[in-house]
Amino acid sequence: MDFVAIDFETANEHPGSICSVGMALVRQNRVTDTFYSLVRPEPEYYSYFCTRVHGLTLQDTLLADGFSAVWPRAEAFIGGLPLVAHNARFDRNCLRAALAEHDMPSDRYVFMDTLQASRRCFGKQLPNHRLDTVACACGFSLDRHHHALHDALAAAHIAIRLQAYLCPMP
Repeated sequence: MDFVAIDFETANEHPGSICSVGMALVRQNRVTDTFYSLVRPEPEYYSYFCTRVHGLTLQDTLLADGFSAVWPRAEAFIGGLPLVAHNARFDRNCLRAALAEHDMPSDRYVFMDTLQASRRCFGKQLPNHRLDTVACACGFSLDRHHHALHDALAAAHIAIRLQAYLCPMP
């Protein structure tokens, strides 16, 4: 199965406040390309909690393009493939909110969730189903957790390993 693993980081409590996006293109069970971009968030402020999680600040994205300029490049990278994310509900909500804010269609993306796949596959064999725990169980060392590209790469490797447990989200 070919797909794109995707991860968003947000600047604040607004789901559409995307401040970075990372993607990993998987073809024939191999990561063949990656995409990463900082994004000037809207609204343009950072909450303490979000910065504490991913380390990004207003200074990091001050000169970055906004979502409406970044997303066409990201969409070209996706090329109509299904999207995979760990805790995909979060990433799908971020994407839907940002697309809605820019009057762009959001119904064309199919998401699959590696968190749900992990729960189906591993059940209670793991202490938790956090991205870093599941990545390790699938043989991938996540050394920069909460960096959008590294998280997308981890989700890609999990999805490759757990393909039999992936299914489209309703």
